[in-house]
Amino acid sequence: MDPQILLVDDEQIFLESMKRGLMTAGYRDITAIDDPARVYELIPARRFDIALVDLTMPDISGLELVEYIKSASPETECLMVTAVDEVETAVNAMRLGAYDYLIKPLSRDRLLIAIDRALERKRLLDLLEVQKQRSEGEFIDSRAFKDIVTVSPAMLRVLREVELHARSNAPVLITGESGTGKELLAHAIHQASSRADRSFVPVNMASLTGTLFESEFFGHVKGAFTGAERDREGYLEAAAGGTLFLDEIGDLSLDLQGKLLRVLQEKEFVKLGTNRVRRIEVRFVAATNSSLEAMVKKGQFRNDLYYRLKVAWIQIPPLRERLEDVRPLVEHFLKELGRGAGRNSIKDETLQILSAYQYPGNVRELRSILQSAANLAQKSPIAPSHLPSEVRKTSVRTPVAEPRAKSRSEFVTLAEAEREYILQVYKHTRGNKAQTARILGIGLTTLHRKLKEYGEE
Repeated sequence: MDPQILLVDDEQIFLESMKRGLMTAGYRDITAIDDPARVYELIPARRFDIALVDLTMPDISGLELVEYIKSASPETECLMVTAVDEVETAVNAMRLGAYDYLIKPLSRDRLLIAIDRALERKRLLDLLEVQKQRSEGEFIDSRAFKDIVTVSPAMLRVLREVELHARSNAPVLITGESGTGKELLAHAIHQASSRADRSFVPVNMASLTGTLFESEFFGHVKGAFTGAERDREGYLEAAAGGTLFLDEIGDLSLDLQGKLLRVLQEKEFVKLGTNRVRRIEVRFVAATNSSLEAMVKKGQFRNDLYYRLKVAWIQIPPLRERLEDVRPLVEHFLKELGRGAGRNSIKDETLQILSAYQYPGNVRELRSILQSAANLAQKSPIAPSHLPSEVRKTSVRTPVAEPRAKSRSEFVTLAEAEREYILQVYKHTRGNKAQTARILGIGLTTLHRKLKEYGEE
């Protein structure tokens, strides 16, 4: 079913512009009204997925309408549109239930990104109601996660997020250090989605340069260029109806980022050697171990492409932050290597060393360590001597001193503890105030006041 979108603005020209932009992007069920009073008639009769409401209108304010919509239809995601760029107004809008705050003049791309994000949030909230009925390690389709080995609460939370995102068609950005298993997670997204019976096509974006990008990505016809002796299907066609995994997206050059952005925006492409525009229906999942946000600030990555890809965002924790996964991963990899598991395969002291190592190369490094150790051990159990020297050295645990009572000077005040925690969450969300406030369970006004006290604003 197409999303039902309500547009409310007393400026007829702007209203029509928004409606055209959304219809061009494929949205069909759009109700546009220039009389704000009609909202009180429409909302009880229909359940809109999205409502874009102008702030400043005669007789009835946008804030009043947002408050009414959220009370009468809590499942409707509201977006406030205004020419007034004021923090206080934005805070009031969020307090009344608005999900986002958009400033005029509003570009088509910014509008579509906001709509995509709001729809994704709505899908997640709807699915969360279903998820609440299940235990922490239970999934709708456990087969999608059969290749992911974990007992870590942090990683299980990631998998629950993955399952929720998988059931939409929104683009997903997966971030994490090298070796954490980003492609494995991308494949799980595909397997947990309604596209599981179609193709999953992984693409190493770092390997695509210049004309090679267009040839490999879009495909070409015979005679398109010297050496094109036959028609070639591109990655987009190969992934039709399925999932296209864009690995190492941060390594794509700026000029090629523009070509990829057009595909994401328009959902169409042209094969090399032809003029025919072809429509595509494909799910995009991208991954990187780079900070795209930092690259955007340096002008190395397009801001519009970044937000197009990051409609849904999954961050994989490094293995050193979930060392409880080392033992089950060791057992899993030993079975893969044909050595079974248990004491006949690896000694307890070896497991203790592996469980203390910090793994700069993450899960990939753990597998390589076991592969090498298994080769050295041959048919005998893997002993500490079979591990690389750097693993043995850095994994030696220092004796733990007996706990002692803290002196009064070592304790911090409640206010200091609160300050440290708020700033920790604020840093974790990379300065996203709305997300920080949601995590902390406080209002945006309170968060702004706290940050000002701490000298962060």
